[in-house]
Amino acid sequence: MNTVLHKAESRGHANHGWLDSYHTFSFANYYHPERMHFGVLRVLNDDKVEAGMGFGSHPHDNMEIISIPLHGDLEHKDSMGNVTVIKQGDVQVMSAGTGIFHSEYNKNNDREVKFLQIWVLPNKKNVTPRYDQISLNEIEMKNHFYQILSPSPEDQGVWIHQDAWFSLGNFDENNSATYTLNKTGNGVYTFVLEGEVEVNEQKLSPRDGFGVWDTTEFQFKSLTKSRVLLMEVPMKI
Repeated sequence: MNTVLHKAESRGHANHGWLDSYHTFSFANYYHPERMHFGVLRVLNDDKVEAGMGFGSHPHDNMEIISIPLHGDLEHKDSMGNVTVIKQGDVQVMSAGTGIFHSEYNKNNDREVKFLQIWVLPNKKNVTPRYDQISLNEIEMKNHFYQILSPSPEDQGVWIHQDAWFSLGNFDENNSATYTLNKTGNGVYTFVLEGEVEVNEQKLSPRDGFGVWDTTEFQFKSLTKSRVLLMEVPMKI
C-alpha cells in the first residue's frame, strides 16, 4: 500500500473577502508541484461564501464537477437553463463536456454558505453537457459508508464520466469499517469533514486528507463522532 498525507494546515489558502477558500491541490494562485492531483482527482476546494455573494457566470469544459454543500444554500444557474438551489444533504454534479457556463451564489442574505467543490478529470471528452442533483436524505446511513456517486446512472447516487465512486460516512465514536475498492488500479482519498478518525492507523483530524493506493481495501475507525468523505478514483490519468 502507498499513502500520502495532506494535513489541513498545509493546504493552499485564498481569502477574497466574499470567498474564503482552502485548496488541497494546486488551484488558481496556489501552486505546489507535489500537490497537483490525486490520480484523476484534480481539485478539492473547501469554500465559504459570504451572505448574498458568489461566483459570476464562468465557463468550464471537459471536467466532471461535483458540489457538496456543508452548510447553507447555494443557488446554481447554467447555460443549459437549470436554476436550482442545493443545500446540506444534497450533492450536485455537472459534466461540463463540450462546454458550459454557470454561476453559483449564496442564496441567503443573512448567513454564509459552505461547500466542497470537487473536479474530476473525465474518461470521455467532449460529451454533451449534463446536470443533476439529488438529496441524500433517503440513502444516508449511520456508522456505515454509503455511496453517493458512481460511474453508472443505474447505481445509487449521482454519476459521472469516470470510474470513480464517492461515499460519505457519519460515524459515532469508536465505530469501525472496512472499505473495499471497486476497481483495480484505483486509489481512495479520504477527506475528514468532522471529528477524529484513523485510516489504517493513520490519525486524521478535520480537513486532513489521506490518500491510499496499491491496495484492495483499508480499515477505518472513528475516534470521535465524525463525518468523512471517501473519493475512489483511477490513479492513472
